[in-house]
Amino acid sequence: MNDLFGFGLLVFTSFFTLINPIGTMPIFMTMTSELDKEHRNATARKATIAAFITIVAFAFSGQVLFKFFGISVNSFRLVGGVIFFQMGMDMLQARLASVKVRTKAAKKSYIEDISITPLAIPMISGPGSITNAIIMMEDAETVQAKAVLIGAIFLVLFITYLILLSSSKILKILGNTGKNVLMRLMGLIVMVIAAEFFFSGLKPIVQDMLNIN
Repeated sequence: MNDLFGFGLLVFTSFFTLINPIGTMPIFMTMTSELDKEHRNATARKATIAAFITIVAFAFSGQVLFKFFGISVNSFRLVGGVIFFQMGMDMLQARLASVKVRTKAAKKSYIEDISITPLAIPMISGPGSITNAIIMMEDAETVQAKAVLIGAIFLVLFITYLILLSSSKILKILGNTGKNVLMRLMGLIVMVIAAEFFFSGLKPIVQDMLNIN
């Protein structure tokens, strides 16, 4: 029982750190600033559900899929870095906030677009959390340990969902000027994160190429 508790605590803390819901919230706020509370909450719900399914799917079949398609985690980091950089540039130039979604059909389409990419993948379920899921699943040798792993992942993503929901209240406090300032500030931070993602994936790939030569 103590071993399961220790394993569950390790899973929870590692996933909470890697997913970083508090860091995701400002980006979520800027991307959903034109939506009303109901549609913003729907976006948060869809993004966290999609992220949960993605992480659990990779936990059970990640290594098989990576080997089958010849994909490396470093390549995943490279792609994530490119997506983050483009998104950060849009935030810096205030292009994200200019998206107008007035009609019901437009709102539904917009929610579907951003809830999967980039919110669920690669923001919430990024290379770090996916890799961690694969590694932790290998360490979970018993059925009970696997159940603890899935439960801990669910708990982290439920907390992430609650944190994203609180963005509605923060947006009201900030107002339009505050939203614009926050969006540009977070744009810079996201671009820095993108650079870290990109080069952390590029470095081992280049090293492997040099070793082969």
